[in-house]
Amino acid sequence: MKGDGIGRYHPAKLTGFCKGVLESLGLPPEDARVVADSLVRANLEGTDSHGVSRLPIYARRVREGRISARPEVRVERSGAVLRVDGGNALGQVASYRALEAAIPVAWEAGIAAVAVRNSNHFGTAAYYCQMACREGMALIATTNSPPGIVPWGGRKAYFGTNPIAFGFPTRREPPVIVDMSSSVVARGKIILAAQQGLPIPPGWAVDGEGRETTDAAAALQGAVLPLGGPKGYALALAVEMLSGVLSGAAFGPHVNNIYEEGASPSGVGHSFILLDIARWMPLDEYYARVDQFIGEIKATPRAAGAEEVLYPGERRYRAFLEKTREGIALPETVVEELAELAGQYGVPLPAAAA
Repeated sequence: MKGDGIGRYHPAKLTGFCKGVLESLGLPPEDARVVADSLVRANLEGTDSHGVSRLPIYARRVREGRISARPEVRVERSGAVLRVDGGNALGQVASYRALEAAIPVAWEAGIAAVAVRNSNHFGTAAYYCQMACREGMALIATTNSPPGIVPWGGRKAYFGTNPIAFGFPTRREPPVIVDMSSSVVARGKIILAAQQGLPIPPGWAVDGEGRETTDAAAALQGAVLPLGGPKGYALALAVEMLSGVLSGAAFGPHVNNIYEEGASPSGVGHSFILLDIARWMPLDEYYARVDQFIGEIKATPRAAGAEEVLYPGERRYRAFLEKTREGIALPETVVEELAELAGQYGVPLPAAAA
């Protein structure tokens, strides 16, 4: 069956493969490491739509010159505000470099606000939340994306699925990570279903005529439905303001789709707001309050049929631990595409475990 996994892959070996392909395309080793780590981390956490299945399209666009392998990322600072030109880099590269520049600013000022333009798809927003949490900082992260959501009352997609994420450090793993799209589901999950020839659940999307569909290919010609109806539309609009309008990036239908052949660079924008927790209250006090907060949430009486009350980030972290131990299962279609890359770039694809 097309959707079935055909083996499990060791995360470190898969990361090495992705890094090797990206370096063969001309990316500097550190940039290649960041992108590879982001992709494999997504698979480890169960977000396969943003995992190594993205490597083939990244490789194709870098090879064509539609994404820059060696971008000139420029950072302009005004107080605690950083404006970043991503140089048409892969989104992970532009975002990682932007946050590297912003972290010292947040240490200095207690807060740093970052707007990134001239970028591309940046993977999971959770990846950057985790980066901030390792530094003892909280992060709000947003990005826009190609049109996928209709304005409420419309039938033509205008906004991207426009995720927003929040990360808060805890005294121990896992951090609190909220990572959600403004749509019912991330468009990447529909792309992955279409690649595998699988249907999508009812309520996810409409086709080009505005009719609800379970056909993933038809959904890609239509639009994803907003989360919570008009509330999701409003959230997508707010993310577009932060990531697209205020950053100077493309916005709405002016963001080009990386999967569309012959299109111009995507022009994606991102925004990040970093908070240095220690500037808001002593860290010991913060962690004690978070411990109490999480403890009370998890002690909430359970609803009928619920085994446990989880907080955002726990499920993601448990998947990470399980797949780090047992390996990453990849669908046959994804393995075939990776094998093709291996042949093109002379980077051996690691063998799957039984």
